[in-house]
Amino acid sequence: MPDRRAALQFLAVVLIWGTTWFVIKDQLAAVPVSWSVAYRFALGGAALLLWCRMSGIPIAVPASALPFLAGVGLAQFVLNFNFVYRAELHIPSGIPAVAFALLMVPNALLARLFLGRRLTRRFLLGAALGIAGVALMFAQQLALPGSRAESLLGLGLVGAAVLSASVANVMQASPAATRFPALAGLGWAMLIGAALDALWALATVGPPAWDPRPSYLAGLLFLALAASALAFSLYFDLIRRIGPAEAAWTGVPIPILAMAISTALEGYRWTWPAAAGAALALAGLVVALRAPPARVQP
Repeated sequence: MPDRRAALQFLAVVLIWGTTWFVIKDQLAAVPVSWSVAYRFALGGAALLLWCRMSGIPIAVPASALPFLAGVGLAQFVLNFNFVYRAELHIPSGIPAVAFALLMVPNALLARLFLGRRLTRRFLLGAALGIAGVALMFAQQLALPGSRAESLLGLGLVGAAVLSASVANVMQASPAATRFPALAGLGWAMLIGAALDALWALATVGPPAWDPRPSYLAGLLFLALAASALAFSLYFDLIRRIGPAEAAWTGVPIPILAMAISTALEGYRWTWPAAAGAALALAGLVVALRAPPARVQP
């Protein structure tokens, strides 16, 4: 990890996103997914712009930046989330977890293709260890039960989700992302994404729905403020500081943390392959992100 700030950002993103799986479960009880996603990013985007206003950060962005922000909003906050939630209707939830744990692979390839970022041997070795470790962690869930058509549809949706997220990640590392205040730009991208989510929800599931339970509102506020406004601010800044491929390594310890929480709260039992896979994946993370040894001057 290049510096202490990046390490703290990395850790914060893992801790926040590692808990969201359990909050999201409760969000799906009564409200259609598309509306819950729209509410989440509408609140998250509004919170970011309010923070900018209170902190004296300009919230206005040039008109020329709007197509870029709309692209980020569409890729990250519309396509990504709608694809992944719908994928879980057709395949086990472990499959999307595997796919997003491997987000560093498409991020690295797209960053190499469009940004000219070099892939080091250390990163490639770490990625190989990480892929093997994640595969072991979720080996039991990779069987894809059900019909072939259902499995193919689910895999296609999760592949589209990962690619959408990767496109947004690489866009955040491009020079175009530095032409306006980062937090304000992220806030507008979330609001644009929320508006598109709402239009999609209205067209596909009908008028807005709401769940009156206090737990739904509490979960929504957590997802909007912590998991969206705060975590995406940290994550996108991390992308700019260390690169999209390296930042995507947050996806490796996130499912490990989620499994650890499940052990405490839901009675999840670790198998030897899962434990070995977690250790191997974390070893890959250390190898990939460890700073190269300093050269001693003669």
